[in-house]
Amino acid sequence: MGDQMSFGDLESQGQRRKTRREEFLERMDAIVPWDRWTALIEPHYHSQQRGRHVRGAETMLRMYLLQVMFGLSDEGTEDAILDSRAMQRFMHIDLMREQVPDATTLAKFRHILERKGLGKAMLDELNSELEAAGVMMRGGSIVDATFIEAPSSTKNEGHSRDPEAHQSKKGKNWHFGFKAHIGVDAGSGLVHTVETTAANVSDVAMAHSLVRGDDRFCYADSGYTGVAKRPEVASDPHLSSMRWTVARKPSTVKGLDCALSAEKGIESRKASVRSKVEHPFLIVKRRFGHIRTRYRGIEKNGCLLHAAFALSNLAMCISAGRALEPLPTAA
Repeated sequence: MGDQMSFGDLESQGQRRKTRREEFLERMDAIVPWDRWTALIEPHYHSQQRGRHVRGAETMLRMYLLQVMFGLSDEGTEDAILDSRAMQRFMHIDLMREQVPDATTLAKFRHILERKGLGKAMLDELNSELEAAGVMMRGGSIVDATFIEAPSSTKNEGHSRDPEAHQSKKGKNWHFGFKAHIGVDAGSGLVHTVETTAANVSDVAMAHSLVRGDDRFCYADSGYTGVAKRPEVASDPHLSSMRWTVARKPSTVKGLDCALSAEKGIESRKASVRSKVEHPFLIVKRRFGHIRTRYRGIEKNGCLLHAAFALSNLAMCISAGRALEPLPTAA
């Protein structure tokens, strides 16, 4: 009975080729550590002793990951799954036998992840697997931050802006919302640490929390100027012993004359290393669509960003043809 094909499967066999969405979801389905992530969630998930029917933790996790990967609302995720056979296959749902979980069920599941900090736990669990597979390296990091805009309108039920969001100026532009601060492995370009703050928290103030305990060096852009003199860095034996390679401010680089062309070359090499930190931002903000916040508060947005950067790590592994199998142990 489990192998019986549905009408949708029979119809899809007539397709001439797979869509990009189908190929992407098939690859993500194959690489996501379902057993490990489900094991993190199940101790906090609802029991099915009474009340309405509760869907399995893995089913809801699959639905939540679709929401993150396509930047959808709770209702939009339910509708998208109903419309897309590729999403139904990712969910492992046959509409002839069962219904798609509704938006309310997804919202309740999402709130569990947010309250229990399971977005961070998922990223940490994935990274331990990436290290065991020899994909993520150690020894050095690259740090950076990006704005996640929040709606500034007060046309809502509370007639107020998000109280945990703030505004900040970069260049000539003002931004209202939050910041995603990330630490990226310098070798692989994969994200190992994510911190979410209000937009008015400076980049350099979060640098100390974005490096690992065994990092010996860290690359950063000019927004981290003076990081070595910060009290949280200078007072820590490990952080103060690290080599902080911070880019010069663009205005000073432009002012260098031809006699200092070597300095420009050094700055160019710094930029080539730092460029790795832009790849996760590109995936999360452009491919997954998280340019603006959908939820209010740091807790909700922090959980979403942890999950999004975990998925960006998997997407980068797929692009690079990397597997998550552990390295063979020496006999």
